[in-house]
Amino acid sequence: SRGTLSTSPLLSLCYIYMDYNATTPVAPEVIRATYDAMRDAWGNPSSSYVAGLTAKAIITQSRENVARMIGGNSEDIIFTSGGTESNNMVLHTAVEHFWKSQRDARKGDDGSQPHIIASDVEHDSVKLVAEHLKREGKVDFTCVPVSKTTGRVEADDVVAAVRPNTCLVSIMLANNETGIIMPIREISQRVRSLRQQDGCARVLIHTDAAQALGKIPVDVKELGVDYLTIVGHKGGSFYGPRIGALYVNGLGVKTPLYSMLFGGGQERNFRPGTENTPMIAGLGKAAELVTDRLSDYESHMLDVREYLEERLKAVFKDKLHFNNHFQGSDRLPNTCNVSILGPGLQGWRVLSHCKKLLASVGAACHSDHGDRPSPILLSCGVTPEVASNALRLSVGHRTSREDVDVAVKDLQEAVKLLEQSQ
Repeated sequence: SRGTLSTSPLLSLCYIYMDYNATTPVAPEVIRATYDAMRDAWGNPSSSYVAGLTAKAIITQSRENVARMIGGNSEDIIFTSGGTESNNMVLHTAVEHFWKSQRDARKGDDGSQPHIIASDVEHDSVKLVAEHLKREGKVDFTCVPVSKTTGRVEADDVVAAVRPNTCLVSIMLANNETGIIMPIREISQRVRSLRQQDGCARVLIHTDAAQALGKIPVDVKELGVDYLTIVGHKGGSFYGPRIGALYVNGLGVKTPLYSMLFGGGQERNFRPGTENTPMIAGLGKAAELVTDRLSDYESHMLDVREYLEERLKAVFKDKLHFNNHFQGSDRLPNTCNVSILGPGLQGWRVLSHCKKLLASVGAACHSDHGDRPSPILLSCGVTPEVASNALRLSVGHRTSREDVDVAVKDLQEAVKLLEQSQ
């Protein structure tokens, strides 16, 4: 929103920011926590002098804050560089654990490979890793499609894909383009129940919660997951730094984690490397703000998003198609995915003619393919013609109704220009 971005000289023209699902600006409280850590906690957290002890105390407090935000225990939190690293660690661990379990059970090599299940709308840091491992001949991989009726990954489809050699199910908690919330609790319960019935080895369950944190309540015990990925700068209300964390249920005791790095033994040797104290301090502060203010954040974003959709309908009428309205499915309170119908109104063209609105056509990591229909929307059953015109408008807890009015007017003028040029 304008208030958030007005301090930037590059944004002095009062742009309206509606791309919070790509990244969030950093909250003032987080900036202060990061700065204070840089100034006062510059020491190595493994050192015994004051600056080092201060750094260690900040890391400990941040770990507690992050754990509290998701209803977990602080000893189950590992700090990482971001969501991509966290997700890679989980897939790496699942494969390593499968082979270790085979050796421990003295089954030998019976020709079966570890089998991973994910959805076709996962972030690339899950999907591409699984596809790479499959190409290398190291895993079997099943990509479960989302339902074209609900836009969700259905538990029935996940359960049907489980095999005796399945070692991991990785399904995101909420999709970054549609905002559709996945039934993770049901998936976890049914996969565990299935395994208990057939007597096969345990299936590890992971969810990438990058888009859900700061928007909806997230409780790891209620979800029933083994792993949960945390990202500081995603979502409508996290407003943290570009760092991440990984929750592991009963880290190293109940649930395995295998390090991808080797070094000085930091993070209990699960993620070695001198800790990035300032960024960890910022993540801890951001998590504290989410814990304290989530209800207000959620209700405000829902109000603004509903107002946004009302204004879009009032202006564009029957030329509008909402790509993420699926009957019976819940979605994030801040996410609107919409297409303005008509030739020459591809999403990237419309945005390029906007003078104030800053938004995207989909995932930021696919920005170099902005002229192509979103694979996520195609998977959800949106036709290529409609998907090509898609705009992802995601609001934050500082976005106002006044911002919405400016953004919708900007879209209206951009569409008018494009239609006149046809």
